[in-house]
Amino acid sequence: MQFLLAFVVAAPLLGAAAALLPPPPGLKGKSPEQAVLRHGVTVTGVILAAAIALALGFDRDAPSRFQATTDISWIQALNVRIHLGIDGISLPLLLMTALLFFLCAVYSYFKLPEGPSAKAFVALLLVLESGTLATFAVLDLLLFFLAFEMVLIPMYFLIARWGGAQRQAAAWKFILYTLLGSVVMLLGLLLIGLNSGTFDMVALASDNGRELTHTTQLLAVLAIGIGLAVKTPMWPLHSWLPDAHTAAPTVGSVLLAGVLLKMGTYGFVRILLPVTPDGMATFAPYLGAFAAVGIVYGSLACLSLARKGNKGDLKRLIAYSSVGHMGFVLLGIASMTPTGVNGALFANIAHGLITGLLFFLVGALKDRYNTADLDTLAGATGAALYGRAPRLGALLAFAAVASLGLPGLAGFWGEMLALFGAFDPAEGLSRPAFLTYMAFGAFGTLLTAAYLLVVVRRVCMGDPKAQPEPALALADIQRYEFAAWTPLAALTVLAGLWPAVLLGLTDPAVQKLLAGGNA
Repeated sequence: MQFLLAFVVAAPLLGAAAALLPPPPGLKGKSPEQAVLRHGVTVTGVILAAAIALALGFDRDAPSRFQATTDISWIQALNVRIHLGIDGISLPLLLMTALLFFLCAVYSYFKLPEGPSAKAFVALLLVLESGTLATFAVLDLLLFFLAFEMVLIPMYFLIARWGGAQRQAAAWKFILYTLLGSVVMLLGLLLIGLNSGTFDMVALASDNGRELTHTTQLLAVLAIGIGLAVKTPMWPLHSWLPDAHTAAPTVGSVLLAGVLLKMGTYGFVRILLPVTPDGMATFAPYLGAFAAVGIVYGSLACLSLARKGNKGDLKRLIAYSSVGHMGFVLLGIASMTPTGVNGALFANIAHGLITGLLFFLVGALKDRYNTADLDTLAGATGAALYGRAPRLGALLAFAAVASLGLPGLAGFWGEMLALFGAFDPAEGLSRPAFLTYMAFGAFGTLLTAAYLLVVVRRVCMGDPKAQPEPALALADIQRYEFAAWTPLAALTVLAGLWPAVLLGLTDPAVQKLLAGGNA
């Protein structure tokens, strides 16, 4: 188990280095490009297999205990250690990350985005995977920061070199926002480590902030929270996200929504809730307010983009939907209750699966029609996807109703639990304020249903007032698309029908985390 976790974190870096080397004789296939893409599928597949083996060996009777741990002294002067481990909170995120990278590698093997070099693309993808996996596995504050920052450069180049229109501006906006947020976050991490005498996240969580003064906790929550809020992203620090999603290649959008956004919310749960509980209690009402506004704002932005005549880009619409969905995650965290935090963690996984599938589908539509403009799609398709590509249309409708929180699918449980957490927040928090936030969240679910149903009607059914063009030959779901998308759809159904699979892992770990390691 210890070896498996270290392998999962380090193997992508070795794979990235190997991707830049010439392929061995006999493994070139039809071309060097095909060989390196096959290398990407192989490496991500091996990592996924190792992550599954790690999950199978995980002791489900003790999900609150860190398992598969490695603890080696690294920088003695600062008491920084190479400390790895997983519990019921981090294991689902680790598995989802490994799965999404494998599916993106499979998709890219058949549909490589236009760009300078397949070798560079695969190497950057693997470096990105290593950084995201490390973020969910490390248990040292400085290692967390290094892993958190490790993903920025690969994602910048994936957007800037393999993206679409306005990719340079979107990539610069992404890197500037996240770097500035990270600088502030580093100050907060150093403040905690230097004042408590350790950067070990397990020791800090067990101490539960007793070594930190109230002022120190307030400053730490403010500094770290800003950095995490940018990555989440939380309204009003979200403006880099729609541009990045719109410009990114399909797999870039899938990974950005499915994995990178989760790094921010994971930091709130793993660091701020257990290490600075008093500071979080002070800022929780403000975090809840920003979350509630973000839910409604994201939904209204999507509703505006979905309206006829507004020239809304479908990728941009899904990006704004992420602002609303991540608002539910932040609202659950802000409640500081086991119910709310479990809901936040469940919504994290659900959003990764569902929105990852949506970006795959929108990318497929863009490939087929050379546009993601909603007015063009609705007007040009006439009878639309149900008539021309029924499987593609049905899967898009499925992903949409999953995203709006239909009971029985994964999107329902996280949002419901987050609202329940706001209904009865932790002791000391203003219940009237959180009841107001809950009302905003409930209104946001109605708006979410409205814009997603408008999208389904316009894209899958077409515009009834538009003159349909002559029937165009439109490819339905291809085999490689079926292979990349089926696991996400299946897991969306599984998590919706059997939520105990996930909640059984997270709940004991959350109970212990909120109790300061004493539960």
